Amino acid sequence: MSYQLRDYQQQCVTAIVHFFRRSSEPAVVVLPTGAGKSLVIAELARLAKGRVLVLAHVKELVEQNCAKYQQYGLEAGIFAAGLGLKQASQQVIFASIQSVSRNLDQFADSFSLLVIDECHRVPDDVNSSYRQVITHLQQYNPGIKILGLTATPYRLGSGFIYQYHSRGLVRSEQPTFFRWCIFELPIRHLLALNYLTPARVLDAPVLSYDFSGLKPATGGNYREQDLELVIDKSRRVTPQIVAQIQQYAETKLGVMIFAATTNHAKEILALLPADNAALILASTPSHEREALIQAFKQQQLKYLVNVSVLTTGFDAPHVDLIAILRPTESVSLYQQIVGRGLRLFPGKVECLVLDYAGNMYDLYSPEIGSPPANSDAEQVTVPCPLCNFRNTFWGKVDDRGHVIEHYGRRCQGFQLGEDGKPNHCGFRFVCKFCPECGAEQDIAARQCQQCQTVLVDPDKKLREALALKDALVFYPTQMLLERVAHDNGNLSIKISYADELGNKLHEFHPISSKAQKQRFANVVIPPHLVDRHRPFAVQSVAAILSQQHRLQPPAAVIARKDGRYWKLREKLFQLKLPDE
Repeated sequence: MSYQLRDYQQQCVTAIVHFFRRSSEPAVVVLPTGAGKSLVIAELARLAKGRVLVLAHVKELVEQNCAKYQQYGLEAGIFAAGLGLKQASQQVIFASIQSVSRNLDQFADSFSLLVIDECHRVPDDVNSSYRQVITHLQQYNPGIKILGLTATPYRLGSGFIYQYHSRGLVRSEQPTFFRWCIFELPIRHLLALNYLTPARVLDAPVLSYDFSGLKPATGGNYREQDLELVIDKSRRVTPQIVAQIQQYAETKLGVMIFAATTNHAKEILALLPADNAALILASTPSHEREALIQAFKQQQLKYLVNVSVLTTGFDAPHVDLIAILRPTESVSLYQQIVGRGLRLFPGKVECLVLDYAGNMYDLYSPEIGSPPANSDAEQVTVPCPLCNFRNTFWGKVDDRGHVIEHYGRRCQGFQLGEDGKPNHCGFRFVCKFCPECGAEQDIAARQCQQCQTVLVDPDKKLREALALKDALVFYPTQMLLERVAHDNGNLSIKISYADELGNKLHEFHPISSKAQKQRFANVVIPPHLVDRHRPFAVQSVAAILSQQHRLQPPAAVIARKDGRYWKLREKLFQLKLPDE
């Protein structure tokens, strides 16, 4: 038999085929849970002219993907020790990454297409199992097409797994293994077409845990000891939460509970009916885990508690209540958790989502990166003043919906050059400037990327100056540029700074020669310039003075005694970094 692909599935396949006809760069497609990735994979494998290898990280996905392909009436091999099969001679092979990486000698042949399911698991480490398999296959076919599929294109701690999005969006300034995202389907589309069960989210329906003070560790995840401290302070809350979950579950088919830690999960399990609940941890033996999952899928168990192990690759369509008792570190993770309950099932009309952890994410929002800490930010659209690209950042809006603040640093837009390569817009909404060469730097940079000058934190400079007895520190509110003619015929620009208390300081910049004008334009002007997307003309003194309305004074100036006078030493423009 064959399947009639849904419209978006066919669009996805078409986008993949068109991309690989002109490029061999690794690419990603983003499909939410329940979109039918297995059907897309099956159609691609059916269309491929050469050999195809489909990798997954768990045997359940290997089996599921292979079954969809075989339902086309086509033959395929399975290479997965967990399934007891090691078939490597067929044109299309569905395999587990673990089994292939341990048996590379059995794949000493040319494959035309490599498909990686749940590709967000492909690490940057070139010595990882995935990268070793990819390198091995590229030895036999350097032009092998590599496609990844995922619902979560954002990896905690390192960011997006691809560099460019086909709609003209830069996701990473640094090169990534997957170069392009060539198709992305929003979850809202599936819900609108009734391909998923609608979710009804109740935010903190009873007492909840306050995880707002926690900050993720370097890798992007929360520390278990930090989570334990919050839960321990709220030990009286857990029984009430579990009691309410059971009240809501009276008319539900299947309940998944996402706990914060192992101890937390065990406490939750002890409060549930012993004969109708189970717990799955990362340490649960595979045979026991499989038995519990099957019992849950067959509705022999109503409650399934877990800690970060059932967010991907788990399919139990009857689930119609999701209880979140842990903080989630990203939109993607939140959507993966809720997605466990959105699959269609006979008699299922909605999935109830109970959030007891105050997660701020919107189920329908795209992933844009980690939100600012301790903030009530939401996703806002910010046009770039240079290229007009409509950026999506975290930010804040007023009562009328107008953006009053955003945390975006750099424009995410790009355009393809004549050579077909992306040219980043690169406009920085916030930045700092090298005092030596004037080059724009990220606000968190510690060293100039052009001249390698060490960039001292302005707050540190300010604290040091305030501690000195012979330093003058004030906060100017006015800035004035004037023309100064010297006796020798040379010209300078005098810049005066004044505050509300009458403090004044001046600095002089020669602009007679071409080199002096260039330095004035590249080093002196940029930190003061409000509209940096527009060029600042320095061809003449008149041109400079006519544009001084575009300049703003620094946040603070520091002067030191030089004989009888004060001499300006530092201008500080960014005294406090925006929240990240």
